Amino acid sequence: MADRLDFIRTELDALRTQGLYNDIRAIDSPQGAWLTVDGRRALNLCSNNYLGLANDPRLREAARRAIDEFGVGPAAVRTIAGTLTLHLRLERRLAAFKGVPAAISFPSGFVSNLAVIPALVGKEDAIFSDELNHASVIDGGRLSGARIVRYGHADAASLEARIREAAGTYRRGLVVTDGVFSMDGDLAPLPDIVDAAERHGLLTMVDDAHGEGVLGRGGRGIVDHFGLHGRIDVEVGTMSKAFGVVGGYVAGRAEIVEWLRQRARPFLFSSAVPPADAAAGLAAIDILEASTERVDKLWANARHFKEGLRRLGFDIGRSETPIVPVMLGEADRAQAFSRALFEKGVFATAIGFPTVPRGQARIRVMVSAAHERADLDAGLAAFAEVGRARGAI
Repeated sequence: MADRLDFIRTELDALRTQGLYNDIRAIDSPQGAWLTVDGRRALNLCSNNYLGLANDPRLREAARRAIDEFGVGPAAVRTIAGTLTLHLRLERRLAAFKGVPAAISFPSGFVSNLAVIPALVGKEDAIFSDELNHASVIDGGRLSGARIVRYGHADAASLEARIREAAGTYRRGLVVTDGVFSMDGDLAPLPDIVDAAERHGLLTMVDDAHGEGVLGRGGRGIVDHFGLHGRIDVEVGTMSKAFGVVGGYVAGRAEIVEWLRQRARPFLFSSAVPPADAAAGLAAIDILEASTERVDKLWANARHFKEGLRRLGFDIGRSETPIVPVMLGEADRAQAFSRALFEKGVFATAIGFPTVPRGQARIRVMVSAAHERADLDAGLAAFAEVGRARGAI
């Protein structure tokens, strides 16, 4: 009799052969410009720690105080005995920061999308989704049972055409887009998308995971960046990137947030973030509201690194943000490039299929406000050396 797990071994061998197997490196230090990775010091060019807050002493102190006051875990789902006053404070502060009536927090940004989409649409409805939306948006749509209609990436004309083609075939419609697309660093044309949705009476939702802390006034996100307050029904965010903590949230209209408290399955059947994370998130909001210094430094660093890569001759795609894809083609080539960078003391991981389409593997560089100019120049020197040695430039 054949081993029931032979299919897994076969698939794993195929991943190794195709250069798609993930060798996951282990970090033995706090997040920052430099890390200890697999026992060696390396320049960190792949974390989502945009503003350098993940090891900020003010967040660490807030987390310690919360542990002393509330313990280490909520010990119940939110609707029974797991809602702490810290969670409510965080939700009020997030709503104020985003400039919306209300917000609700979840264990992660991924879970936030799984929570909100099935609560808004079902089997009789339609979701109009950018073809490059995040996996959590795709999975949330699948869970809802709604018909998913994909439109061309960042193409409002394609969205308009898909809406017109589907007219009369659904009860409710929801238009969903990432704000910043995490693999390419480009922006959704949100004003045009909102215009199309409003013309047809559709709900609008933006996943702003890579926009908050990066775009808008003091990092308030893509809705603020485009001046669209009051025209977006749902903003989904994460605390695990620019805020430097863990957790997710949905912000927007008060009745939507109230509905999610009653019917969002991750809210009903999952514990909230621990007290330390909620308190650290509050401290992060304090920092962002007090000054734009970190956001300004992030953008200055991103401009410097991108200009350096362009001068060297690298293809950095269509990035408009501090996400910088260094396009290399096939997955095995990108993995070899990443290993060579690591030998030079630079930690920058390769990304290939299925995260990105086949033939579009890359090193995704994530620049941070934690980096100093000397750090970035050291990274550029390593990219230049490896790029020339491997024929990438």
